[in-house]
Amino acid sequence: MLAAPLAGCGGNWQSALDVYGTSAISLKHLIILIVAVCSLVWMLVLIALIAALWRSRDARPVSPEPGRERRMTIAVTGAVVATVLIIGTFTVMSFVATRALTVAGQDDLTIRVRGLQWWWGLEYIGPDPSSRFETANEIHIPVGRKVRLKLEGLDVIHSFWVPSLAGKQDLVPGRPNELTIRAEHAGIYRGQCAEFCGMQHAHMSLLVIAEPQDDFDKWTATQRQTAAQPADEQTAAGLQTFLAKPCAACHTIRGTAAVGTTGPDLTHVGNRRTIAAGLFETTRGSLAAWIADPQTIKPGNNMPMVPLTPDELRAVSAYLASLK
Repeated sequence: MLAAPLAGCGGNWQSALDVYGTSAISLKHLIILIVAVCSLVWMLVLIALIAALWRSRDARPVSPEPGRERRMTIAVTGAVVATVLIIGTFTVMSFVATRALTVAGQDDLTIRVRGLQWWWGLEYIGPDPSSRFETANEIHIPVGRKVRLKLEGLDVIHSFWVPSLAGKQDLVPGRPNELTIRAEHAGIYRGQCAEFCGMQHAHMSLLVIAEPQDDFDKWTATQRQTAAQPADEQTAAGLQTFLAKPCAACHTIRGTAAVGTTGPDLTHVGNRRTIAAGLFETTRGSLAAWIADPQTIKPGNNMPMVPLTPDELRAVSAYLASLK
């Protein structure tokens, strides 16, 4: 059973209080503690204020009480000491909780995450260069294992945030960052760019799919394979159209002559749950709509309109949908 079900196409369920990752659990406990302590301090301040107003309701001058100044000095000193202790404790606890976001071992699964306007490029890095592969907008990880994310911003500042698994971390051009995540339960967790990065910032989401190790191994074995060969006349025509048009200059489909690096790797695009960084569920119809008019669907993105006849559009969408 999935621990964190995805709500709808692309999902809209993400909360820092609905946690299933080690780091996220620590951060949740820290948030609850800080809110509880601050609420207690707020109530004590209000009680002190009400008491002071109640005592001063009689405006007649009174003679100074013996020892009053000393008691006030003790009260103020105690409040200052308590404030310093609370802030110091919060600082230490915050350091301990956030330090876990970047603690990783040499044997951890490593994924390079590139933030671009407005999608996520992913490269699974293994000890053997031949085992590496690329995908986009959908991260698969094994349950119960630490995963090191090497974060890189290639155009503007982005921020990687999957609140159910970990805190957020910025992707700054020219300054690599790292983030460690670990899912304790199988599930589909929605993530989002948390730093305003342009007009389609709201449409820059991703999915993290945590699954048992055996399922993860099967997925990675599939991802390392080259694209499936066309199985019928229409998909064969789609491949030829894809290679003949500017599509091949921007996208890679391993096992074909398409080796572009500007756009996402499409070798197994038909196997992804969404396209356009979570904008649509991956179906042949949504692929056709995206190819036909990407600027109306996601204005400002870097994919140009490629003139295609209706037959060519049907063939290309059929071919891409077949890339499982």
